Parts: sequence; C-alpha cells; structure tokens
Amino acid sequence: MTGPAPHQPNADVRRTNSGAGRVLVAVYGIFALAATARASVQLLTKFDQAPLAYLLSALSGVVYVVATITLARGTRASRRVALVAIIIELIGVISVGTLSIVDPEAFPRATVWSWYGIGYGFVPLVLPIFGLAWLWRTRPMAAPEPAEGR
Repeated sequence: MTGPAPHQPNADVRRTNSGAGRVLVAVYGIFALAATARASVQLLTKFDQAPLAYLLSALSGVVYVVATITLARGTRASRRVALVAIIIELIGVISVGTLSIVDPEAFPRATVWSWYGIGYGFVPLVLPIFGLAWLWRTRPMAAPEPAEGR
C-alpha cells in the first residue's frame, strides 16, 4: 500500500497560458502587433498631425506587448506584471475613450482606445475585463494548512 502522494511545489499554481488562456494570449498578441504596427507608421509618417493620439496608440501597443508576454509566460512573477499592464490598459481605454467623446478636438486622429476602441469593435474595452477575470480565475490558491495532531 502506498502512502499519500508527495506534495508537488507547483501543484497549486494555475497557469494563465493554458486552456482558454491560450485564446486570450492570442488576442493580446494580435492587438500587440496591430497597435504597435499602426502606431509605428503613424509616428513615422504623420506625427505632426496628432502627436498625442499617436503616442497613446504607441503606449497601447507597448501595454499589449507586455500583457501578451507576461500572460504567455504564466509564472507567478509574470502574473504581477500582467496585472499591472492590464490595469493600465483598462484605465487607458476608459480615460481615452471618455476624453475622445467629451473633447473630440483633443484627439483629432483616432487612437486604439478612442471611443472605447470603436475602430477595433470595442475589443479594447472588453479585453482588459477578460484579462482581469482570467487572472482572477487562475489565481494561485493558498496551500491547505497542515492538520494538527497527525
């Protein structure tokens, strides 16, 4: 008869890059590529037309790249970085989305986050919500406390 299975040190870690997390990483990767490419072209060819809008698009691209890499890594440390990146993303899309509606002259050209991401089918608005939900769902569970007297 065998005894209890030995404790596996990483058994309580649920990875962000498995299951549905692979789809999330893929969507972030697509947005990282799209936002970074778009911002690069805009910064190189039209910077003088709307510097704030194009710099914000570049920022969104960087945030998407960081989120993609950290979600794909799926380690405890990368989870923390992903959390910060996704919170920045959510704050950015809500702030820029609201400002682009309230003061359209502040954004003479669209950013990825303008009008809450209308140019991208509002995915920039819902993506950080799904990202945060996935981080919550895959959060590490606390190890059970050892029973006394055993």
